[in-house]
Amino acid sequence: MKHRTFFWFFLPTGLAMLLFIALPIVSVLVQSVFTPHGAVIETVKNCTPFGCNEETTINQEATRALRESQPLGRFVGLGIYFDRGHLAINEVRALWANSQGLGQFFKGLGNLPFYRAMGFTLTFTFLATPALIALGMVIALAVNSISQRLKGVVIFFSLLPFTVTPLIGSLILFWMIDSRGILGTALQWLADDPGLSLKASTPLTWIMLIVYQVWHAAPFAFVVFYAGLQTLPQDQLESAKIDGASRLQQVRYVVVPHLTPLVTFVALIMLMDNFRVFEPIVGFNAAAHATSLSWIIFNDLGGETRQLSAAAATSVMTIIGVAVLLSPVLVRTWRDFRSKK
Repeated sequence: MKHRTFFWFFLPTGLAMLLFIALPIVSVLVQSVFTPHGAVIETVKNCTPFGCNEETTINQEATRALRESQPLGRFVGLGIYFDRGHLAINEVRALWANSQGLGQFFKGLGNLPFYRAMGFTLTFTFLATPALIALGMVIALAVNSISQRLKGVVIFFSLLPFTVTPLIGSLILFWMIDSRGILGTALQWLADDPGLSLKASTPLTWIMLIVYQVWHAAPFAFVVFYAGLQTLPQDQLESAKIDGASRLQQVRYVVVPHLTPLVTFVALIMLMDNFRVFEPIVGFNAAAHATSLSWIIFNDLGGETRQLSAAAATSVMTIIGVAVLLSPVLVRTWRDFRSKK
């Protein structure tokens, strides 16, 4: 393809990426190093025949003029990134100096909002992603091997969780696990504990959120793997059968290597999606036990005092986290591509 042809072919995509990806990222990055101006406070001295007193008031005109002259706010550099709501450098140093062992140190980190959210986000990501990939693979293999008459029905019911809006799905499951719901009542009966509540325990809440994500996102992995199975060379399977390979060995040495590029693709998509977990936390009303980086952004942007700079800083750190998380997979994919050239 000629350079001129490629330029005009890529131009619409490039402009869309510039407008909807690059510029918003730059805007968020700029906002994260500025903080809103505070009110201009002035002290006024009032004197009467009975004496003088000082009153502190807000100079509305000076405050408005300052904010109009510097709309971005006051430049603070990386100050927001290092405050207590984010990396909390001073608090971490003090905690490390006063802790008596790693256990106490990590327990203290759990009291800092950013590290508490990061802990849940990473746990959620690294447990939910491989679990949903494995479940999607199992479903795809099962559907591919059943009778042709049953495939349509099984595929329909397998895709139902993915068709439900994440927030609605989490709300439905939230009602079901309530002490008055069908799942909550069943768990109380099985545990013989009428006071058992999934909502009152932090570990059980985390497990509940991870199970929900696996249930909701596994159909996506199933669709991708099932499509990949349709391109599986039958001669390789026949050769494996002739050589006496069992069903498990066929899957391990023939099917899985064939689907490896698709596994990488699903892993990339799900790592990004799980790292930005938000809807299940809101749907399950689980903020008391589990918060994520996306939830912190939502919390900073809500309420009467919107903390735009804090939300921008968390957004930038989320972008960096996603890039770091995906870098090993992308580097491995690039190496595999280079080795095949």
